[in-house]
Amino acid sequence: MSKSPLTLQMPSPPDPVPVVLSPATTALLIFDIVDPICTRQPNCTGRMVPAISALLARARKAGVTIAYGTRAPTMSKWLPDVLPAPGDIKIESQAQDRFYNTDLDRTLKAKGITTLILAGWKVSGSVTYTSVGATLRGYTVVVPVDASLDATDYEVAIGQFQILHQHSSNAANEPLKERASTLSRTDLIAFK
Repeated sequence: MSKSPLTLQMPSPPDPVPVVLSPATTALLIFDIVDPICTRQPNCTGRMVPAISALLARARKAGVTIAYGTRAPTMSKWLPDVLPAPGDIKIESQAQDRFYNTDLDRTLKAKGITTLILAGWKVSGSVTYTSVGATLRGYTVVVPVDASLDATDYEVAIGQFQILHQHSSNAANEPLKERASTLSRTDLIAFK
């Protein structure tokens, strides 16, 4: 007797919510918007790069701390629309959780950072794992859904589900729940 395959339906994610962030206590972390990682993915170059570029410009203008991380720093080149500037934090890590085995936590806390915006490739990888690492360290996390994608809709759904249901669950997507992650969108993020 053969068994039929298990079929599951992912619950619909909650809608992204607006958030207002203080530039003095916020950092924007950008992951893997580099050649060859991003350039091999249509969702990365076609959808994410314009969203991240616009958010990055607004964050820089507001005085937000900016950090960059890629798992392949010696083999990668940041795309022109999101180039690091002098003084930006560089995260040297081989782990998907950019806090693991790095000085990122110490560097951010020394600057008084309490809230992180995580953007980049990919939501079911570095963004998810770094959001867990961040909330475990006491940060409040914002993940803009248009600036944190993946190769398939399934991987996007899995990543967003994991982000909202990690240890400090925020299944209802309460805006800026402390020590938890919130799903937002770049055009719903304001700096004041």
